[in-house]
Amino acid sequence: MDLLLPHLGLIFWTFLSFLIVFFILKKFAWPMIIMGLNEREANIASAIASAEKVKQEMAQLKNDNEALLAQAREERATILKEAKEIKDKMINEAKEEAKNQAAKIITEANASIQHQKMAALTDIKNQVGAMVVEISEKILRKELSDKANQENYISKLAEEIKLN
Repeated sequence: MDLLLPHLGLIFWTFLSFLIVFFILKKFAWPMIIMGLNEREANIASAIASAEKVKQEMAQLKNDNEALLAQAREERATILKEAKEIKDKMINEAKEEAKNQAAKIITEANASIQHQKMAALTDIKNQVGAMVVEISEKILRKELSDKANQENYISKLAEEIKLN
């Protein structure tokens, strides 16, 4: 049991050496340890604050990115809509122009046909007139070959003219 119970002298010298080590540590080591712990705590706090700040910035960047993507989609939709409208407008204008050109060509063709028809009719009338005059001349020469028939025919024509 003596081994388990320390003697009074051992307790005194142990206590005295503990106090000496305690005061030496308190005077020289504790301020350095406390200062190191405070620095570490400050570094950890600044790192946490920095991480929170970066996290907020990342969230803000993500929101900005999503907003930009939405805006880009809207612009793309607008541009595609405008392009479709321009395409439809160009097609309609081309169709109108083609209709106008076709109508103009048809009108010109009809006018040309009418002109050629009138020219052909005039030519036929001239030819028929010439043939009638030629045939009439031949008939009159044959019928009016004698003088009595000629005088009767002239009298008949004169009377017709007077009646009209």
